[in-house]
Amino acid sequence: MKKYLPPIVSALFAMTVTASVFSQPPPAVSPEVHADRTVTFRLRAPDAATVVVRCEGLAGPAPLVKDDAGLWSLTTAPLAPDIYSYTFLVDGVRMTDPANPLLKYNLLASASEVHIPGAPGDALPWDRHDPAVPRGVLHRHSFRSGVSGDELDFVVYTPPGYDPAADATYPVLYLLHGYSDDAGSWTATGRAHIILDNLIAQKRARPMIVVMPLGYGTLEVVTAGWARMREGGLWTRNVRAFRDILTREVLPRVESAYRVSPRRGHRAIAGLSMGGAESLDIGLSHPELFGWIGAFSSGGLPEDFDTAWPGLGDAAAPRPALLWIACGEEDFLLENNRQLSAWLAKKEVKHTFTVGPLGHTFRVWRPNLAAFIPLLFRE
Repeated sequence: MKKYLPPIVSALFAMTVTASVFSQPPPAVSPEVHADRTVTFRLRAPDAATVVVRCEGLAGPAPLVKDDAGLWSLTTAPLAPDIYSYTFLVDGVRMTDPANPLLKYNLLASASEVHIPGAPGDALPWDRHDPAVPRGVLHRHSFRSGVSGDELDFVVYTPPGYDPAADATYPVLYLLHGYSDDAGSWTATGRAHIILDNLIAQKRARPMIVVMPLGYGTLEVVTAGWARMREGGLWTRNVRAFRDILTREVLPRVESAYRVSPRRGHRAIAGLSMGGAESLDIGLSHPELFGWIGAFSSGGLPEDFDTAWPGLGDAAAPRPALLWIACGEEDFLLENNRQLSAWLAKKEVKHTFTVGPLGHTFRVWRPNLAAFIPLLFRE
């Protein structure tokens, strides 16, 4: 039975609700990027005792200051144009910025992001600096893996002007993410599709299709977390199973659904961190499939390279047209990558090893991708 409220009671109730809504403080604006490239972080937390921001580009954790209304804030020194990830520590508890929709999604530890674009005449490869640049299209596919038994997905970038009904075929790059990321990380955080659009428009890269799969041979390696991912051979099983998933399940699906060239010289594989190690594992184990290999800050490399790739030095074995290895000078994985480069040199395997600034971050991997793509498919 519907209750009847006298008009005066209804009016008083509505006034109370309205007053309550309007008495709420306005939402915090965070992050605010200023014209001088300084950034103001804000967080409304009146009951907190301490608020600290951890942001790439800052020397270390930086404390925010609270005003009388319970709004915490900090304005940084000018930051170079880039995309920076950050989190707040509120009384020691890590959290993303609730006022910021720009999220660096991660299966184990998400973060917020702040984007400082380059100037119009000095734009970054991952900036949408020119509205006239033709844009490609992203497609998402899902399937049930017969190898792992899991529901998996992959994202496909098709370049501007791609016509599925045309006779033309395209080279294809298989681009792999890092540990705890997912199939959307190379576009959401790495801005791979924007990098491709810009490079193709500048005629610095061939139009190509890019396939970005979920890079786990078993999802157990993620649910185990950082502390247990190497227990009981789990990491090795993960890498080997993913090799089968990519070569036996993803690659055939791509080649049946898209106009990609099946030639070895028109296939490349590259990735970051875990994906870098997987790219080397797959590319060097299947030289008949991939002619171009890129590995950025590779993590989880095999302990014994000779056992992992026993036939790599054979004169009769096909060599990659490009084997490109990169790592940041502050990366904790730099020494492992140096050892790999030294072993390849001993085997007389032609490769490029480049060391750039910074550590284990997309601030390294976005430039890596922008440098690697123009080198591909230059036969």
